[in-house]
Formats: sequence, structure tokens, C-alpha cells
Amino acid sequence: MRDLSRNPLTRPLANRFREVVSGAKDGKPDWAELMAIGEDEGLFGPESAVWQVHGCVGTIVGGIRALLLQAAHPAPLAGVAQHSRYATDPLGRLAGTTKWLTITSFASTEVINKEAARVNAMHSRVQGEFETKDGGLKNYRAQDPRFLLWVHCAFTDSFLKAHQFLGYTIDKGADTYIAEWAKSAEPLGLTNAPQSVNELEKELNEFRQSDLARVGMTKEVVNFILRPPFSKLGLLFYGVLARAAIYTLDDRDRELLQLKKPSVIWLKISRISLDFLSAILGHESPSQRIARARIAQIRASKPAQ
Repeated sequence: MRDLSRNPLTRPLANRFREVVSGAKDGKPDWAELMAIGEDEGLFGPESAVWQVHGCVGTIVGGIRALLLQAAHPAPLAGVAQHSRYATDPLGRLAGTTKWLTITSFASTEVINKEAARVNAMHSRVQGEFETKDGGLKNYRAQDPRFLLWVHCAFTDSFLKAHQFLGYTIDKGADTYIAEWAKSAEPLGLTNAPQSVNELEKELNEFRQSDLARVGMTKEVVNFILRPPFSKLGLLFYGVLARAAIYTLDDRDRELLQLKKPSVIWLKISRISLDFLSAILGHESPSQRIARARIAQIRASKPAQ
């Protein structure tokens, strides 16, 4: 679809969406300029599978799916319920997650390490008790490698599956995307992230057998994820994408969360809606354009081989 980002009729809608996701109407929050800082290409680069997946609007469906999938694990669920501002400031939490994802995907390693330090400091305060699969209580710490692994697997699987189910392509393949995105976990302290589709599926299956469970707060959090405090128009659009996200879940995870499988038509409607959204926003985010300019300058300054 052609670029509609300069169309005055669609600009208010685009501005509102940018404000919801990033906190800034022009899609350039204060931290977007961080993409210009640094002397290297970062963990990935413009030719990477990560840039292709995370530069696509399909990440919106992937993000909804990741929140739902994470809710299937009682420990991160307790951490979100007890320590995050998901209920009182869901847009602020969304903007914070967007910041981490964008910086890790497109920024230099210098900026990535600073952002990881911010996230690690925040995680260091997240601890408490959670209800286990057998109904007992157990302590959790957000920095526990086991829980970091679950959150990483849920994010990776969700961004990958949403991208694939929506019909977007990954030129270098799913295994490459998973192996590349594993690097994102290292600054957070996770060194054993899956490196392939088979490894990712193995980890997810192990979590399903030993950790995942429906507990007392599951329904409340899932309901909030599916009906956040958006405007009526915002909820209408979000509802379409949420149905697509639910469709892409594994049958076992959907059953645990007590969600019915929607019709496949919601995938098709979501793809059309996302393509239109991409057209009115511009097919590349401001942060990604700034990162691309930084990398082009770095490459131009290198002597010819």
C-alpha cells in the first residue's frame, strides 16, 4: 500500500496511534534521538531478520500475544500484578516496553547497554510470592534466569508467530530471527536463550509441563489485556488485533487461558488493518530511520575494502 503519512485526512489518526504507543504524537519520544548515538551498528543491523520483523507493524499483534502468553506463567503474572502499573497506567507501561524493544532492536550497543541497565535496575526490585501449579506458594525474583528465559521465549515466539500468521515474510528465515534475537537477552543476564525454532519449541513445551498454570489472578489480568481502557474507536481496532493474537496462540495455551479460538477471518482483517496503519504512519518508524542514518554514516566512514 502506498505511503499515506502526509495525507491530512489520516494524520490525526496516525498521531493518536503514535501517542498511545510511544507517548509522542510525532512518533519521536525523547529517547528516539538515542538511535543517533554510538559508533557501531548495534546487535543487528538493517539486513537482519530482527529489523525485518521488529520494523513491521505486525509487532502490535505480537505484543498482545506476548502479554497473553506471559499470563500463562504464575510467576511473571504475579510480578506484573504486584509491581507494574499495568492497571493504573497501561499506556505508560506500553511506552516503556516500546522503548526497550526499539532501543534493543535498532540502537548502538552503547545505548543498548544503558537501557539494559535501566531494565535490570527495575527488575531488581521485582520479587515476591506466586501461586504454583500445585496450589502452593513459592518465591520469585524477576532476575531469576528461569523467569527471564520464560519472558524471552514468550516474546520471541509471539513476535515470530504473529509475523508468520499475518503473512509477512522473514527473508533469512525463522531460525535466523530466533538466533539473532537471543542476543537481546544477554544484556539482561540471560545466556541460554533458544537459537532455533526447535530449541524454542522445546523450551516452551518444558514450561507447559512444569510451570504454566491457571491461578486466581489469571482471569483478571487476561480480561484487562483484552479490554484495556482505550476509547471506543481504539477498542474496536484493538479488538480486531487481539482476536488475531488469540488465533495465533498454541491450542494448549489458549485452553489454559480459557480463550476460544476466533475465526481465521480476524487474521485477514488484521492484515488489511495493519497494512493501512503502516501506510498512514509511514512504512518505517522515526526511530528506525534515525538508526538507519547512523549506520549509513558509520559505513560511509569506513575505508573501502
